[in-house]
Amino acid sequence: MVFYNIVVGLSVLVALLFTGIVFFFGKGDAMSGGGGVRTTFKGKAGFDDYVSKLTLILGAAFMVLMILLDIWNNHLPTSGT
Repeated sequence: MVFYNIVVGLSVLVALLFTGIVFFFGKGDAMSGGGGVRTTFKGKAGFDDYVSKLTLILGAAFMVLMILLDIWNNHLPTSGT
């Protein structure tokens, strides 16, 4: 039960971070899906590249956590109340 609560708490934290990034940086180029041409300064990644990578990582982490919670709730036997 402790592991389940940790996963739920981590899921909420990831969801809040993901929502915050989309809310605050959603109107910029970083959330456009990477379809445009990006230029780098001396080969270094820019802020939009970091936000895009962070958005991808948080989205994947949230999806994995939700699948884990779904498996936990629907397929594993429960131990009473």
